[in-house]
Amino acid sequence: MTADRHDLGAADAAAQLAALQADRAALADRVVQPWWYDALLGALIAGFLASYSLHSTWATAVALVVLVVAMRLMVALYTRLTGLWVNGFRAGPTRRAIRVWVVLYAVVLGAAAVAEYLLDLRGAMAVGGVVIGIGLALISRWWTRIYVAELRSGV
Repeated sequence: MTADRHDLGAADAAAQLAALQADRAALADRVVQPWWYDALLGALIAGFLASYSLHSTWATAVALVVLVVAMRLMVALYTRLTGLWVNGFRAGPTRRAIRVWVVLYAVVLGAAAVAEYLLDLRGAMAVGGVVIGIGLALISRWWTRIYVAELRSGV
């Protein structure tokens, strides 16, 4: 009788594991954002950073408000489309993409700020913003692929 219970327990556990893996696969299909989401995210960051080239506190303040409001709306939209929100800075394999993003952001922003404010090259922050925005859009897509692969890899 003990062997039958063990077999039943193993079969039940295998069925639960299969169901969990199916749920993770379904989640992996659901979490991929549309292409325009990454493009909009990059454009918002590019626009905000480009506002520094205007040398206007008001323009930068307006750009910041637009960025914050738009990002909140994007979070709400993503949550509505997928049913969940995943923190981009979460622990796990996606950290690799975040590290690349932080390095890109720091290096390009630093170079653009030096060029704009110390070397007086007007528009350098706009160029830096575009480079960072494109980088963010690409890294966001890469981050999603890493996350989907993590979900599909099993339990």
